[in-house]
Amino acid sequence: MTRFRLAVLGGDGIGPEVVAEAVRVLRAIESTTDHRFELTEDLVGGAAIDAHGTALRRETVALARRSDAVIFGAVGGPKWDDPRAAVRPEQAILGLRAALGTFANLRPARMQPALVHLSPLKAEIVQGADVLFIRELVAGTYFARPKKYWQDARGTWRAVDTTAYTEPQVERTVRMAFELARGRRKKVHVADKQNVMATSRLWRDVASRLAADYADVEFQAILTDALAMHLLYRPSAFDVIVTDNLFGDLITDEAAVLAGSMGLMPSASLGSARNRHGGYRGLYEPIHGTAPDIAGKGVANPMAAIQSLALLLRYSLRLEREARAVERAVDDAIELGLRTPDIARPGERTATTTAVGEAVVEAVLRELRS
Repeated sequence: MTRFRLAVLGGDGIGPEVVAEAVRVLRAIESTTDHRFELTEDLVGGAAIDAHGTALRRETVALARRSDAVIFGAVGGPKWDDPRAAVRPEQAILGLRAALGTFANLRPARMQPALVHLSPLKAEIVQGADVLFIRELVAGTYFARPKKYWQDARGTWRAVDTTAYTEPQVERTVRMAFELARGRRKKVHVADKQNVMATSRLWRDVASRLAADYADVEFQAILTDALAMHLLYRPSAFDVIVTDNLFGDLITDEAAVLAGSMGLMPSASLGSARNRHGGYRGLYEPIHGTAPDIAGKGVANPMAAIQSLALLLRYSLRLEREARAVERAVDDAIELGLRTPDIARPGERTATTTAVGEAVVEAVLRELRS
């Protein structure tokens, strides 16, 4: 019997609702395998601000550090939306990423066959798309200094944003891309703007050097603007794409057309630290946000949270069989016609959050018992 320790941080809005369905899937796995999951819940984000006056308590950070992985919902909402506030919900996710030392954000974009109609792309283009995007998370344009917006002596407004990277920052992210590609289709693209940016030349040089260490993985560099076009014309040509913080932010949002909806896209934030089982000590969350307009109505889509759980099983707990079972179960539920309003056709009957979760649970049990 193997025991795993997980921190469960639902957060705000629909976060607790969708995380609850992911937990139900975990319990289903527990019921039919010899794995046991010790789950510890805590408040983060706006809920923690209301209860404790801070978005992220030291006790919560300690919980995350001693856990094998963290399941995270979403934080924020109109109640805490004052940009001048000293304490904001977003400090929870940023603080946890820093505390866990995560430097790479993984966002898989996979088109479920039954949801091809959701994509604005033609079915023959998007069918079979399955891309893993790896975005550097803690450096680059969003973090480098100087960063300034000011008025000069002549009264002209000016602004500057700096982009900066070091070789170790790039190397650890690109190396992770090669390592993860070995468990997929063994193909890596690095996306950059080496024709105009010095930092991109660093990315390309480092990636080209590391490619020699991974002779079994096909490597190719591509300009980010060209990638943006090719993703809309031939997405199935790509397997793992690694890029910097700014480009990754933009490209992964475009990739929502490959999944059909932002409500279907999971994510993982990983670093170098390993847990007791040899997996990454990671932070796993859906990317759809808190959706306060539908919170508490039982119509939120739990599939991104459940698919984030599949990533947790794969990368942190090293349970590949269970991870694949969860992913197939999500496909099965969709094939059976289970649709929350965000992915339903006009006039199509919709299902509740719990109904979708229950369908996935039943499918997981079938997969694991077969």
